[in-house]
Amino acid sequence: MTPMLAKPYTNQPIAGWLLSEKLDGVRAVWDGRQLMSRNGNAFAAPAWFIAQLPADMALDGELYIGRGKFQKTVGIVRTRVAVDTDWQAISYRVFDAPALPGGFEARLAAAAERLYGCKVSSVLEHTVCRNKAKLDATFTKLVAQGAEGVMLRKPGSAYEQKRSASLLKYKPFESDEAEVIGHEGGEGKFAGLVGALICRWKDKVFNVGAGIPDAIRHAPPAIGAAVTFGFCGLTDGGLPRFPTFVSERNYE
Repeated sequence: MTPMLAKPYTNQPIAGWLLSEKLDGVRAVWDGRQLMSRNGNAFAAPAWFIAQLPADMALDGELYIGRGKFQKTVGIVRTRVAVDTDWQAISYRVFDAPALPGGFEARLAAAAERLYGCKVSSVLEHTVCRNKAKLDATFTKLVAQGAEGVMLRKPGSAYEQKRSASLLKYKPFESDEAEVIGHEGGEGKFAGLVGALICRWKDKVFNVGAGIPDAIRHAPPAIGAAVTFGFCGLTDGGLPRFPTFVSERNYE
């Protein structure tokens, strides 16, 4: 199944929409038998984890540990042989039940009822967003606490297997994916390591050096690999401003 993807929030009317935290986790779709990545690859979750998820209901959510734990989450869920002690830190936070009838609220309520008492999974809390002032206040509070941003869902909306205007993301920074086309050597404390990734994005070539963990500097993504980067708008020449490494897209 192709998961529903969000469009950016750009001051669209959102009064009455459902508001939730944007989790810093790994997207996963449950098909009743296994947890699948956004690209359709199965995660090697332990049998005891899988056994607690409903066999009669498809779910969409994120494998999540906590704020600021994205790299740790990726390291756990992308292993080919699950480590039980690691997976005990993972929870599956659900934000839709794609195959159920009815609008968004009805599907979410049905998922919450089905997951009641589940030790490894729960439905993500949503609140009604009355107006933009409520959105901005919630956004500011959550981001200050370390959240990645917020999500907005149109009330009564269907589950669409595409990027949809019924699902919006609001983040302090933009992010996108780029292709690695080269490596730049580091200097100073990074001498002998990779100092920056040379990336191509929308016909633009630029370096991403900020935010690269030491482990990635020792073993950088291969040429042709996809990476996620964050940025703060664009320069007059269309290049990302202050590009920052987020992760290699090797977990989907």
